[in-house]
Amino acid sequence: MRRRELIALLAGTALAWPGAIRAQQRGAMPVIGFLRSASFDNTTSLMTAFREGLKETGFVEGQNVAFEFRSAEGHIDRLPVLAAELVHLPVATLVCNTTAASAAKTVTTTVPIVFATASDPIHDGFVTSMSRPGGNLTGVSFLGSALGSKQLELLRELVPMAKTIAVLIDTNFGLNEPGRREIEATARTVGQQLIVLNIGIDRDLDTASATLVQQRPDALLVNSGPFFLSRRDQIIALAARIAVPAIYWLPEFVAAGGLMSYGASITDAYRQVGIYVGKILNGAKPGDLPVQQSTKVELAINLKTAKALGITIPQSLLARADEVIE
Repeated sequence: MRRRELIALLAGTALAWPGAIRAQQRGAMPVIGFLRSASFDNTTSLMTAFREGLKETGFVEGQNVAFEFRSAEGHIDRLPVLAAELVHLPVATLVCNTTAASAAKTVTTTVPIVFATASDPIHDGFVTSMSRPGGNLTGVSFLGSALGSKQLELLRELVPMAKTIAVLIDTNFGLNEPGRREIEATARTVGQQLIVLNIGIDRDLDTASATLVQQRPDALLVNSGPFFLSRRDQIIALAARIAVPAIYWLPEFVAAGGLMSYGASITDAYRQVGIYVGKILNGAKPGDLPVQQSTKVELAINLKTAKALGITIPQSLLARADEVIE
């Protein structure tokens, strides 16, 4: 054998070796692939809910199923490569957020894809019917950026004298564009001045942070999006630094020190995703599983943060809250 051919053979063997070991360790255990456009940081509650749903169908990580995680870390162009990597492991099914599902469906038409999305699955081309999806995609659709105008109303109820309210928009999430227009329309109706800041990457967030520090708005509305969830702690710290009351779309922000949230229960959606993945592992076809529509919304308030900001939460808000952190 020629020296050059021997080197190529050894290099190929070295590259394949870790995957071969992993496959031997798992044996016949099915693998669930998780593909996400943003970081998996701050998704602990979602994964806990997913595991709970999966367990309801008889599957427990490490016992009879294994997990593989891939994140594009905000670099959307990497998603097709990561999706292909998971498909060729191989995985038994893929779990994706909205942007990741869009990429994954171009990579495989056979591996089941279960999505959790705040947008319209039909409009996004994931399914042709909510009741009979067909193909290899199904999942859970929950209320997302459509709640922006309600969040603005709640923020104005909390800070009725606010002259300017800053709004952070995750431009990675396509449905946020109509959501932004709805927020702006609501603001015009009530005469509320807005500072709208579009954010898609870390550099945008740094620029927005500088703008907020300089302009000092009276309140902050953080619209939905996976990028913001992955930068949760950074955004909460920013709101604390400029001492501004803020509303978010997930209770996870409030649990981490944010003031208030109003939005869909994504943890409930991920529990349903876990159930669907378990059903598929048990032999169900994704095309036969209707897309679930999660309409549960939650209002959460952190009284510790309110005290630190010197804000008194109106009783009208406290009475409607689903969760109050004292």
